[in-house]
Amino acid sequence: MPYVNTKEILEKANKGFYAVPALNINNLEFLQAIIDAGVEERSPVIIETSEGAIKYAGNGDAKLGARLFVSMVKGYADTVEIPVSLHVDHGKNFDILMAAIQSGYSSVMIDASEYPFEKNVKETKKIVEIAHSLGVSVEAELGRLVGIEDNVVVESHEAALVDPDEAKRFVEETEIDFLAPAIGTSHGAFKFKGEAKLDFERLKKVKELTDLPLVLHGASSVPEEVKNLAEEYGADFKGAKGVPGEILAESVRFGINKVNTDTDLRMAFIASLREFLAKNPGEFDPRKYFKTPKELVKNVIKARLRLLGCSNKA
Repeated sequence: MPYVNTKEILEKANKGFYAVPALNINNLEFLQAIIDAGVEERSPVIIETSEGAIKYAGNGDAKLGARLFVSMVKGYADTVEIPVSLHVDHGKNFDILMAAIQSGYSSVMIDASEYPFEKNVKETKKIVEIAHSLGVSVEAELGRLVGIEDNVVVESHEAALVDPDEAKRFVEETEIDFLAPAIGTSHGAFKFKGEAKLDFERLKKVKELTDLPLVLHGASSVPEEVKNLAEEYGADFKGAKGVPGEILAESVRFGINKVNTDTDLRMAFIASLREFLAKNPGEFDPRKYFKTPKELVKNVIKARLRLLGCSNKA
């Protein structure tokens, strides 16, 4: 199956009433875990990199980092029979977005959500025109999510949920391919102090007015067994709380088609790595001590693919 445009994956999900997780990577092991999970579940996969990951891969050079990620992902995609795409998450830096678009990313997210509506439209349209001319699809965001993701920081009092009527106008004026509406989630491992609650009526209205594939950011679940394993071997994740699986499944029923997932993968990797190093203090071959964390990350991904309904949809 060729490396594909993210729009192709999400339009199919939109018509089929399921969602596909967008899974963040920073290194080779995460990429292998995602591809292996997708193959075993016969599911399409969307691989995401943040701007920070792109710079990290290129040792500070975004153009190099973008080329390296495209080469790696395309290289793996060519060996499997599932659709694979590559997406930039929370793109704010014009030069990094251009590096990704020109290097051959499947899609990019332009995140100008901190600006007033009109400037968000203006900044988004600029990226859409360039990206579409090169066959790259575009995601944008309306409303703001609390929490921290790479260089994206939003305090609770700044958070604002999406206005459905604005969403309709935004989609029409920008011609984006998929939209991330803020409906109550947050970034990171500490999403909720009380009961997890998303605004499904708002989500339903946005879907009715836009009919686009919709994206849920800040959607990691923080699996209890992963948190417990990490803490058993010295991690301090007390208070970590994600979006419960039943709420994610409900969000799909109301129109979500792309579910961003980063924290769960990081926590699974570090939990298993801590366990392995504690039990094997004499080991110094990274290929060996990365193997078991990769397996746990893969299993976390497989559970998410089944939850969102995209298993057997490749």
